[in-house]
Amino acid sequence: MHLPWQDRSGKFSLLKALTLAALPVPGLVMGHDYARGLLGPRPITEVIHGSGLWAIRLLLLSLAITPARQMLRLPQLIGLRRMVGVATFCYAALHLAMDAADKMFDLEVVLAEILHRIYLAIGATALLLLLALAATSTDGMVQRLGGQRWQMLQRSVYAIALLAVAHFFLQSKIDQSEPTMMAGFLLWLLGYRALSWQGGTALATMPRSLLGLSLGAAAITALGEAAYFGLFTGIAASLVLEADISFAAGPRPMWIVLGAGLLVTAGAWLRERITPPFTRPQRS
Repeated sequence: MHLPWQDRSGKFSLLKALTLAALPVPGLVMGHDYARGLLGPRPITEVIHGSGLWAIRLLLLSLAITPARQMLRLPQLIGLRRMVGVATFCYAALHLAMDAADKMFDLEVVLAEILHRIYLAIGATALLLLLALAATSTDGMVQRLGGQRWQMLQRSVYAIALLAVAHFFLQSKIDQSEPTMMAGFLLWLLGYRALSWQGGTALATMPRSLLGLSLGAAAITALGEAAYFGLFTGIAASLVLEADISFAAGPRPMWIVLGAGLLVTAGAWLRERITPPFTRPQRS
């Protein structure tokens, strides 16, 4: 059995050690600010929001590891996915625990709210699925379940991500910018996997594929935001799209998604200049 900061060969891995040290930092900062009274008049609410936000950030980061590994040709990145996934569950569990604390740990009230509020039911479902992934993340569980069954279970992370983004949208009653941005990133990540499943790593990591994916994800992000405001607030879609184009209120989610996608595309283009591109194996 290897320690978390060791690689598969049992050697010390600086990358894994740094990741292990970084993952608890947001929680420690929240704990420090809570203890020092720096979270305002409703500190528990701030921790609820902060832990939920970090849970979805880390969830998307875990999904980004595979594209990063393939585009940068860094197979050692795969060793980080388990740590990031378990940390995602820990922040999601803290999110629920602090919500229970806000209700004085009255479990009947907590359960009643989960059953009667759709966004809480969605979040609880995502947490239960995360629990299943965390509980089966060890090498021993992989052997017990068998590789194929374990892989099928791990693919539920895509459903978890969709549920998490939906939960984020529904509970964000005022500012929808960050949920929209997260949805755009998730769209990009799912689109990358669609390209990979369709044409393999060679197609998915091509700069022109990544450019098209980034432009498409940004466009759908903008249209999705406009549709959301049109349906639920009555604001004309044209006004939302006009605000997206303008930088008067700062960069909108569309531009952030596009900017991140273009950075990835530029990185893939540079990597292709340094090393030969992926090629399909020839059949004999």
